[in-house]
Amino acid sequence: MPQEPEMLSAPASIRFADLPPPEKQQRLQELATVFLKLGTIAFGGPAAHIAMMNDEVVRRRQWMPEQRILDLLGVTSLIPGPNSTEMAILIGNERAGWRGLMTAGICFILPAMLMVWGLAILYVRSQSIPQVEWVLYGVKPVILAVIAQALWKLGKKAIKDIPTAIAGVAAIAAYFLGLNEVLVLVLAGVGMMLLRNGQSNRHSTTGLFLLPVSSVLAQVNPTDAPRSVAWSNVFLFFLKVGAVLYGSGYVLLAFLQRDLVERWQVLSSQQLLDAIVIGEFTPGPVFTTATFIGYLLAGHAGAIAATLGIFLPSFLLVAIISPFAARLRQSRWTAGFLDGVNAGALGLMAAVTVTLLSAAIVDWSTASLAVLGLIAVFRFQVNSAWLVLAGAIAGLGMRGLGVGG
Repeated sequence: MPQEPEMLSAPASIRFADLPPPEKQQRLQELATVFLKLGTIAFGGPAAHIAMMNDEVVRRRQWMPEQRILDLLGVTSLIPGPNSTEMAILIGNERAGWRGLMTAGICFILPAMLMVWGLAILYVRSQSIPQVEWVLYGVKPVILAVIAQALWKLGKKAIKDIPTAIAGVAAIAAYFLGLNEVLVLVLAGVGMMLLRNGQSNRHSTTGLFLLPVSSVLAQVNPTDAPRSVAWSNVFLFFLKVGAVLYGSGYVLLAFLQRDLVERWQVLSSQQLLDAIVIGEFTPGPVFTTATFIGYLLAGHAGAIAATLGIFLPSFLLVAIISPFAARLRQSRWTAGFLDGVNAGALGLMAAVTVTLLSAAIVDWSTASLAVLGLIAVFRFQVNSAWLVLAGAIAGLGMRGLGVGG
């Protein structure tokens, strides 16, 4: 039977500042519990992470409507940094102000950071990566089901009419044509804003305040190589990367290959490949690959410095943009802009899901897991945490019996 939504201690509409101290503390504890869990079981990349957040925040706990999640998704798509982490930070801010912002963000990042840190220590001692293929083998197919459910639910809100449907399809096409993701979102937003308001191109800059100056810097390489691999240099390098980097974790890897491997030669290509595997294996933000690299470059201090450096800009940017995000829907200009951005972001999310299919569905066993996952989430509303656990157990069992692959 479908699970009943969890009840809140106080209505979601009550502002955090208006709550008595015990209920404020309870909200913070709820945020910590939810995002520690998500940070521990959220495999599959940003699309899957956001799908799980939608499941927890909208369906199970009813903290906010799906339209609000879509608006926040549009905002995260227009600022640099890891989208799923910024979504966690924004949700925390919505629920409990700056304290919620810090609580949700840190709790989402911390489990993956600790896992990656531990694997980095094992890697340095053994110069090999533990055999973890069975986890990915079982988890990837069922994560596709979670993403599909989120796309379906969010799509019903984002695709409001024919123009937004066209914007979503155009975003999918643009993704596969290799267009810059930020450019795609801005064009979708400006186009929808003009269409909604029936104005000429001379007004097209009205909604562009959402695009931060750092979007220009996103095309600029971080400069000043760390002359020696000290923790302070590691921090500064990843701080610059986190402040200008748009796109997925694979864009991060392009930065690392170009700067740390090719230009400065402080990492080998094999070490970078191993870092990629660690980032894929562990749950939570892919950007915690920085923790692994930081440990290789400067030990424990480097692991902490790299993690702080790459995530700090996200906390700062979300804190700056949050006051604007709360009022975006009040203006017909920004409402139209957000409609376009939401449709474009949904299209990009769908395109990423298509690219995940080839990595997740590799044989009849994984195809069967994907189908069972779809049945579980659409028919029985199974929580994503249980689905991930079931996928991991199934993957272990299949590999142990020699069934898969």
